[in-house]
Amino acid sequence: MIRVLLADDEAMVRAGVRAILGSDPSIEVVAEAGDGREAIDLALKHRPDVVLLDIRMPRLDGLEAARELARLGFGVAMLTTFNDEGYLEQALDGGARGFLLKSGDPRELIAGVHALASGGAYLAPKVAARMIARFRGGRVSEARSRVETLTARERDVLALLGEGLSNAQIARRLELVEGTVKGHVSAILTRLGAENRVQAAIVAHEAGLISS
Repeated sequence: MIRVLLADDEAMVRAGVRAILGSDPSIEVVAEAGDGREAIDLALKHRPDVVLLDIRMPRLDGLEAARELARLGFGVAMLTTFNDEGYLEQALDGGARGFLLKSGDPRELIAGVHALASGGAYLAPKVAARMIARFRGGRVSEARSRVETLTARERDVLALLGEGLSNAQIARRLELVEGTVKGHVSAILTRLGAENRVQAAIVAHEAGLISS
């Protein structure tokens, strides 16, 4: 069972998200918070696998809460109406591993929760598409050049990593030992100059390895 903590200052939004997550029998919302400070307190109490945070909340906003929760080792994703590159960059810099849109397909929300719970990362397709549109040209060329430094197998791993799969899931998909995948991921991060899986996933999207 995947344990989720949901933080949003609007009760109706929380109810809607809870209903969507409740449609998946493997997901349980164990706590709800109305602000970032309460989210941190409840996370420490309930130890959820995934924390979903709105960005704009009273007392402590979602970005600051995400930074603290990531530091404490929780899997954090932003769940927001704001498809804004500035918020995305702040969230990722703060340690969030997911960025989901309230206006997105409910299946994206469920997929994102599963990705984070298994140790992966997840960007809503609309977010990834907007990033690609913004960075077309030099940024895309740079990403493709960086990806060309990888071996064919590393590119396969990067593409699946970009889809939000965990090492174990990638190993099953490619019929590899999980330890081998872990080694590939480490090499990929080094070759790409990426600090974490989310940054590597962004390169994968920019380079066109993933259909958004």
